[in-house]
Amino acid sequence: MAGREDAKRQRAAGAGEHAGWARELLEHLRPAGRDLNRVVAWLAATAQATVSLRDGTGRLLAGTRVPLDEGLVTDVTSGRIASAALEDRGRHLRLVRVERSHPAQAAVLTVAREAPFDRRVSDIVTHTAQVVELLLAGHESTAAGHRLQRATSDLRLAILQLLMVEDTVAARRVAAGLWPGLLDTDTACVYVVESSPAERDRLAEECVSATEERALVVRCPAVDAHVIVLAPREAAGQELRSLVGRRPGVFLGGSARQGLARTAAAYGQAVSALAVARFRPQQAALYAERTRPELLMDPAELHDWTAGVLSPLDTLAHHTRAELLATTRLGLEFTAVNTAKVLGVSRNTVRARMDRVESLLRTDFADLTVRAVVHLALNSQVGLAETPPGAGRRTGAARLADLLSGPALRAWAGDLLGRLDPDGRDLRRTLRTWIAAGGNAERAAHQLGMHPQTVREHVRSAEPVLERELLAAGSDLYEVVLAHLATGDLGQPPLDGTKPGHPDSPVHD
Repeated sequence: MAGREDAKRQRAAGAGEHAGWARELLEHLRPAGRDLNRVVAWLAATAQATVSLRDGTGRLLAGTRVPLDEGLVTDVTSGRIASAALEDRGRHLRLVRVERSHPAQAAVLTVAREAPFDRRVSDIVTHTAQVVELLLAGHESTAAGHRLQRATSDLRLAILQLLMVEDTVAARRVAAGLWPGLLDTDTACVYVVESSPAERDRLAEECVSATEERALVVRCPAVDAHVIVLAPREAAGQELRSLVGRRPGVFLGGSARQGLARTAAAYGQAVSALAVARFRPQQAALYAERTRPELLMDPAELHDWTAGVLSPLDTLAHHTRAELLATTRLGLEFTAVNTAKVLGVSRNTVRARMDRVESLLRTDFADLTVRAVVHLALNSQVGLAETPPGAGRRTGAARLADLLSGPALRAWAGDLLGRLDPDGRDLRRTLRTWIAAGGNAERAAHQLGMHPQTVREHVRSAEPVLERELLAAGSDLYEVVLAHLATGDLGQPPLDGTKPGHPDSPVHD
C-alpha cells in the first residue's frame, strides 16, 4: 500500500511539473510573446542546454550556434529522419526537424547539454519544436502578407504615375489585373487627405474602406502626411468627407472633375484645395468651390492665348509633349524633389524637362510672374478640353493684357487683394514687393528697409486673410500673382518668345 501511495505522489508531482513548463511554453504563443529568440532562450534555460535553430543552408535563425555534423543536419532537414539523438565528445545532442511552408526550407532545432536527456527534457524539446514550427509559419505568413501589401501599394503608385504623364492606356492595362473596371471611366476626381505621418498608414486603409475599394488609394511618395485618392465615382467625395469629419487633425482637399489624362492637374487642384481646408471648420474643401481666375476670362480668348503660349511645343511627339507638360505642371506646383517622387523619376530628369520647356518658351521660370502665367496656360489647357465657340476667329495673336483686363477678373482681383488693406502693417505692399523679388525675402527686405524675418511674417500673416498658401509655391501663390497683374500692381511678364533681358524683350505695360 505504501508503495502505491508513493507512486501516486510521484505521478502527481510529475503532472504538476509538466503543467508548469507547458504553461510557460504556451505563453510564447500569445500575440505579445511570439518571438523565436525568446522561445529558444526559454528552452535553453529550462533544459539547461545550448540551443540552436538553423536552416539547411546553415543560417542561424535563433539561439547560439552549435557545431554539428553537416551530413546529419542534411538527413534531418531533408526529411530522411525526423529527429536524432547522440552523444558527441561529452555532449548529449538532440536534433529535431522543424517543418516550414516550403519543404526545402525546413529547419533543425538542436539542443546540446552535458547531462543525458531524461523524459521531462525530451518532452520539452519535442513540444518546443512544435511551438517553433507554429511561430515560423506565422512569421512567414505575416511576411508574405507584408510583401503583398507592399507590392499592391507599389502597383497603385505605378498606375498613378502613368496617369500623371497622361499614359491612360498603360494605366488601364496595369489596373485591369487587380482592380477590374476601376479605370473604365473617362473622368475622375483627385483628393488629397492629410494627417500626421504616424497616422498615414491607418488613414490609407480607412480611405480604402470608406471608398469600398472602388478608388485608387496611394500613399503619397513626396509628402509623408498625404494620401492621394483618385476616385471615378461621384459618391467618393462624400465618403471621404464623412471620414475626415470625425477625425481631428485630418484635412481633405478635392479637385474639380477632370479627364484621366488630366490627373496631374487634378492633383495640383486637390493640393491647392487642401490649403483652404486647413482654415475651414469642416476640414474639407473642393477646388471648384473657389472662384478661379481662368473662369472669369473670355473662354475663346483664353483658348487662343493658351494655344499661342504653348505653340513652341506643338512640333514635339505627342508622348514627349505630354511628358514635358505634365512634369512642368507639377514642377511649378512643387519642388523638383517632390515632383520627382510623385512621377517616379530623378530630380535631374525633372529639372531637364523643365529646362527644355523653359528654353522652348524662351522665358525664365525664376520670375514669379512668368511662373504664374505659364501655370495659367497649363491649367487652361486642361480646363479647355473642347474648343470654345469663337476660338481662332480673331486676327492677330491674343494678348495677356486683354485677358487680364476683363471687368469680372479685375473685380475678383480687387476684392481678393483688398482683404489686406485693413491691416496697418501694409501687408499688401510687402506682398507685392516680395512677389516682384521672386519670392526672395532678403531682396524684398532690402527694398522695403526691413528685416527679412519681418517680410516672412507679413507674408505668413497674409495667408489666412487670403485663404491661400503663399510661402510654398503653387496654385495659391500664382492666383495671388495673377490678381496683382490684373490690378496693375505688377507689370506683365514677357512671354511671347523672348527671354527677360533679351534686346527684343517687350516693355512691360
